[in-house]
Order: sequence, then C-alpha cells, then structure tokens
Amino acid sequence: MSEALPQSCDLLVIGSGAGGLAAAVTAAALGLDVVVVEKDSHFGGTTAWSGGWMWIPRNPLARAAGIDEDEEIIRTYLRHELGADYDETFVTTLLEQGPRMVSFFQRETAVDFVDGNLIPDFHGKSPGAGTGGRSLCAKPFDGRALGARLKDLRPPLEEVAPFGMNIGSGADLRHFLNATRKLPSFLHVLQRLARHFADRAGHGRGLHLVNGNALAARLLKSADDLGVTLRSNTAAIEMLREGDQIAGAVVEAGGRRQSIRAARGVVLATGGFPHDTKRKAELFPHAPTGREHWSAAPSANTGDGIRLGEAVGGHVEPGLPNAGAWAPVSLVPKPDGSVGRFPHLIERAKPGAIMIRRDGQRFCNEADSYHDVMQALFAATPPGEPAECWLICDHAFLRRYGLGRARPRPFPIGSWLQNGYLRRGDTIEALAAACGIDGAGLSETVTQYNREAEQGRDPAFGRGDTPYNRMQGDPEHRPNPCVGPIGPGPFFAVKIAPGSLGTFAGLKTDASARVLDGEGAPIPGLYAVGNDMSSMMAGRYPAGGITLGPAMTFGYVAAHHASGVPLANNRF
Repeated sequence: MSEALPQSCDLLVIGSGAGGLAAAVTAAALGLDVVVVEKDSHFGGTTAWSGGWMWIPRNPLARAAGIDEDEEIIRTYLRHELGADYDETFVTTLLEQGPRMVSFFQRETAVDFVDGNLIPDFHGKSPGAGTGGRSLCAKPFDGRALGARLKDLRPPLEEVAPFGMNIGSGADLRHFLNATRKLPSFLHVLQRLARHFADRAGHGRGLHLVNGNALAARLLKSADDLGVTLRSNTAAIEMLREGDQIAGAVVEAGGRRQSIRAARGVVLATGGFPHDTKRKAELFPHAPTGREHWSAAPSANTGDGIRLGEAVGGHVEPGLPNAGAWAPVSLVPKPDGSVGRFPHLIERAKPGAIMIRRDGQRFCNEADSYHDVMQALFAATPPGEPAECWLICDHAFLRRYGLGRARPRPFPIGSWLQNGYLRRGDTIEALAAACGIDGAGLSETVTQYNREAEQGRDPAFGRGDTPYNRMQGDPEHRPNPCVGPIGPGPFFAVKIAPGSLGTFAGLKTDASARVLDGEGAPIPGLYAVGNDMSSMMAGRYPAGGITLGPAMTFGYVAAHHASGVPLANNRF
C-alpha cells in the first residue's frame, strides 16, 4: 500500500464496481467515514468494461422528457417476466428509490447521466414492455478531471476498444460504422481518433470516457471529492465479528495483513463469481467442470464476497433458472498465448449474419438479447455436447459491420485468418468444411434463409419483430433492419462459446441489501450489493441495465441503512 490503511472507519466497502462505489459515495455524502478496498490493481470492476446502462424506470431524465409511466405498467411487465419469483418488496424499492438515487447523485456528486428514452425492453411482446424511458447511462466524462486517480481506473476492455478507445452507444457507434460511407461520419471518427491519440501521447490512455468507463470514473471522482479512502491491490481475507455484529474485516496487501474495524458495517461488492471454477461447476449446467464457460468479466471476480458472506452465515440463493447473465463470446488468441473474450453484443442483429450449430441449423433469433441467444443455444445443444455454435456472414457484412474481433473496413483481417480466429470459405460448403459444420445442413439453411430474407422476412424465428430487435439492427436497411440475405461469397465465421457478462446467483438479502442467514434473519452489519447480492430479477433478463440499475439503487439503499438516515418514502 502506498499509504497506511486506517484501522477503523464507519463503513467498509469490499469491491469497487458500481454497486460498491454507489454505496461508498452515498455513505460519504451522508456523513460516514468510508474505506473501499479493491483486490485488483484498478478500480471500476466489471462496470468499467460494461455498456454502462442502468434500468431505472420513471427516472428523472425520462420524466423531464414527458415520459411519465404508470408504475402498474412496469409492474405488469416484471410480473410477467419474473413469474413466481416476482418480489413485491424488491420491485417497490427499485421503483421508488431508483429515481431518488439518480436525483441524489446528480445533486450531490460528480455522477451525471444521459437518457435512454429510445431504448426498449428486451421482450417487446410481453405485457407492459417499455419502448423507452426506462434506461439511462453515465454522461461522457473527461478523464482529466480524475487527475492522478486516472491511472487507477480500469482501462476499457481491449477486445472491444480499438486502440484502447471506447466507442459510445448510439450516435457515436453509428458514426464509426458509417465512417467509410458518409462524410460527416468520417469527419466525426477522424476527430475522435485525433483526440484519442493525442490523449494517449500525453496521458497514456484515452480521456474521452464513455459507457461504463465513464460511470466508474464519475463514481471514483465523487469518492475522492467526498474523502473516501480508496485502496487497490488489497484483498479482504475474513470478516470480523463482535458477538452477532459484523464489525469489519481482515485485509491483505503486499503480504501484510491488517484488521479494519467498521462501526456501521461492511458492504460486499466483489462482482460475483464469474471466474470461480468450483461454483461455476455447481451452478452452470453447461459447465460440468467449471471450465467450459468463458466470462468477459474481469479475472479478479472470483467469488470472494460470496465466500466471505457464507463464512458468517449468509447463503447463496438456490434454484435460479439462470445463475449467470449469459452472453455469446468468441475466444481471441493473443500474441502472448493468452486468450481474450469478445462479447458479441452488437453485430448479431445486423442484416446478413446467422448463428448455426455444427449440424448447420439455426437455433435462435440472432437479434434477440445476448442472454436469450445463449438460452436458445443451451436448449438446442444435445446432452453431452459442448454449447458451441458459429456466427457466419459474407464478405460485404464483414467489411460493413465487422465480425467479433475482426473489425470492419478499413481494419485488416489477415492476422485473424492466420491465427484461426476467423474462418473463410469461397463457398458455403467450403466454409462448412473449414469450421467442421455439416455442409449439406448449412447449405440448406442458407438457401431457406435467403429465400425469405430477400423480402425482409424471417418466419423461422421472427427476427426484427420487436422494438429491441429493430434498435439493434441497421436502420438504413429496408424493409427489415435485422434481416438480409447472405452472399455472394467469400464467407466468414467465428466460433461462439458460452460466456457471461456476470453472475445472477448471489447472497440472499432483504430489500435493504442486508445479507440474510439460513433462517432468513438479517446478519447485523453485513450488506451485499451488485453481483454479490442475489439478483432481484431472479435469474431473468427482462431489459438491458438490470444489473447496474439495481446495483446503483441498492448501493444507495444500503448506505442509507448503514448510516441510519431514513430513505424518503414519498412518491417520486
């Protein structure tokens, strides 16, 4: 440690993603002395690599734009999506305190937001589904404002950030995709690149921060402004108790252990267990040894917080239909022999690509959410087979939209062909042979798909039938932004493996984020937020941002409870 850690504080937060930092910043704003320890070398957790979207219905930005939904419509959607696992107490807390959390951060901290008023929920055919106004994201942030703290912020995920530059959702991304086709987009990209390389030359990294990197940066800036003690490379080893009360933790840094007493309690926020092999084997049916799953979350997320909670009487909620937030990933070979994980979140929905299994058959609506696509793959995979598939396209698609780590024009693709990440065939049959796919099955699938795709139809899976599908597609492609024929060749493919953006199964808590023991009673002084807290969505994924929205909200709620400051209970 560069400085000695204090031996005591009011609130100790273990982990530095959105949930942990939201709790820390809120508690500090409410007057508590707060310490945050992070075992990794950077702050920001999975949040810093994420899209940064938060699902907060009836948020102030939506209301300011005239979107004023009846709460019952939102509850109708969640009741349908969550079924028997719908919990009225948690839903009420999110709907009442989520908007207040947003206002609190805007008023008291450096955190600010941009609206998601055009972003629909994932399942547009479900009753109560929203077509916009339920989401928001961190406003882009100038990294210079972090000062010396900038070096401590987790950089963007290498696989999705060209030259280390994050690309913002929405207009920014559209400009990058149109850079070789439209002059205004070319000029936008040229300006972004010029600034980025100037920033790298002067500061070692880009300073125009967007998406989850901007959210993590704004939370870090707020923590510093409010006097929160922040320590990286510091792991929590065990909890401290005084009678029934959690009274702090033993932490380790540089081989030295130290006890930190926490008068108001401890918040567990270590990012769940996406890299805990043992727990994955227990909870992921498709990963019987725990090694058949490739998460795009940071490698430091190994379930520390959950184990710490279990050691003092907490328990992981059993029986969720999905223990993880599934996402299709491709495995990216690196020059040093390691393997990166590219999350396929965008290009699947564009017209002219399909996903197929080794039998050559499609199995899903490729424009559906990443979680839904993986659920479909799991369902289509026979017992005993690995849950793998291929994402295929033609040359025009590859150069227009990119295919995984192989970026669109003008980026070269030769190295990805040479290292085997990208497979190529002059004909569909040749591509099938290169991938080990049934050639006759793939040829028949592409022929049938193209017959309907010429007219913008997908009767097999209904691609483009929901607002979410269409938003993910190409708005300039007619008549269906998600459907277009494949061909002529050459053809390309990348192999898709089962992955995740994080985990859903976590410590069971109440709606104040207090960890519960085996009898359902709160463990005094112990809170869990983010992915250490069992998801209030109970293993379902009804909309983008259902991880970060509740993480921020319940971090805010936990801080109020620990501080003894009552939450406002008036209607927002």
